[in-house]
Amino acid sequence: MSKKQQLEQVAVESLIPYARNARKHSDEQVAQIAASIREFGFNAPVLVDGENGIIAGHGRVLAARKLGLKEVPCVRLLHLTDTQRRAYVLADNKLALNAEWDEEMLELELSDLREIDYDISLTGFNESENLTSHENEQQKPEVQIHSVFEVVAECQHEEEQQMVYNILTEKGIKCRLSTL
Repeated sequence: MSKKQQLEQVAVESLIPYARNARKHSDEQVAQIAASIREFGFNAPVLVDGENGIIAGHGRVLAARKLGLKEVPCVRLLHLTDTQRRAYVLADNKLALNAEWDEEMLELELSDLREIDYDISLTGFNESENLTSHENEQQKPEVQIHSVFEVVAECQHEEEQQMVYNILTEKGIKCRLSTL
């Protein structure tokens, strides 16, 4: 992260929703986000301005309140002008909507999760959603699934996390950084 974008813990009660936020979050969706945070952790920081105004993450903040969290990870976007901030509020929500699903791959993932009795609702999908017809299942080629194994290292600070990441990547181990 650049010096302009540092991760920090911010009190949930000090975060101020953007009054002109064009996205709405139903109680059902907030409950889904809360369930996701409970299952996976708070993995996507809230984006805020210099006065704790929420730029992106309104739903996550509502879910944090529902879960009784006192603080959430935030990134301050101090480099944006007022106009850029307002435009980014829209862009952050709209750009993800412009993507399409690879329906074959999505059905494969959901099917695999169903086979191991994973709670599909934690993905935002529900059990009744079928994206491809079952008539075509016999025509699908068999797909080889390869296992992926993870190691989670708890670090005391960002510098320690970076050091561990550097050591592992230098050894050719594929890594990703995440903050809970």
